[in-house]
Amino acid sequence: MEQNLYDNPVFFNMYKNLRETKITYNDFIEQPAIRRLLPNLANLNVLDLGCGFGELTTYMADNGAMHVTGVDISEKMLAMTRKHQRIDYIHSSMEEVQFNPNAFDLVVSSLAFHYIEDYNSLMSRISKWIQPNGYLIFSTEHPVVLADQKQEGWIKDANNNKIHWPIANYGEEGRRTQFWGIDGVIKYHRKLSTLMNVLIRNGFMIQEIDEPESIPEGLEQMPKLISERMRPSFIVIKAQKLK
Repeated sequence: MEQNLYDNPVFFNMYKNLRETKITYNDFIEQPAIRRLLPNLANLNVLDLGCGFGELTTYMADNGAMHVTGVDISEKMLAMTRKHQRIDYIHSSMEEVQFNPNAFDLVVSSLAFHYIEDYNSLMSRISKWIQPNGYLIFSTEHPVVLADQKQEGWIKDANNNKIHWPIANYGEEGRRTQFWGIDGVIKYHRKLSTLMNVLIRNGFMIQEIDEPESIPEGLEQMPKLISERMRPSFIVIKAQKLK
C-alpha cells in the first residue's frame, strides 16, 4: 500500500517546520550516521529513494557524486528541493519507480523503508538496479521502536521519568498505526533478522550496522537525546551488492 503522508497539508507543515529548526533527531543522530557510512562519492551515479526535501541528495552531489537521482512520492516535498546541475528528481513512489539494471553505483534511503509494506520486493528491485560491488546504505526506524502494537511510547514513573520502552509484540511483524502530527500514520515493523536476511537473500553482503546515538552538539541542544542509550531510535545499514 502506498502512503503519501507528506502531501497532507497538516502533516507537511508540521514536518517542514520541525526540520527547519535544525534541532531534530535527523540532524543529531540519523544524518551524521548515514553520512559517515557513505563511500567515496567521486564519480558515482547515485539513487536517493524517499529523498524528501533533497538535503541528502544535495549533500552527495556537492561532495563528488557524478549524478544523483532523487525519488519521492510527495509533490510538496519535491517542490522544496534545490536545483542542482547534477541532480534529477522523479515524482514517484518507491513501489512504482523503475530503473534499468546496473544503473547505479550507490542507492541510499533515509528513514523511508519503514513505510513500505513489501520490503522483500523492494530489496529485490534495488538489487537489480545496483552494479556489482555497489552499495546500499539506508536508515530505518529501529525494530524495537515499532515492536509494540499499541505504539503508546515510553513507560514512565509517577514523576514522568522514562522507565522502559515496551517491545511486547516484537515477534509479530506487520503494520503499526500511530499518531505523528496526524492520526493514522502507518509504518511496518520488521525484526532485525528480517532486515538482515532479506538483504542476504537478495545478493547483499552486510558491511556495517550502526545503532547511532546523538553527536555531542545534539546532547547540548536536545538533552532528551540521552535516552538513545536506553533505546535506539534508528538503525543504519551498509550493504554491498555481490557480483
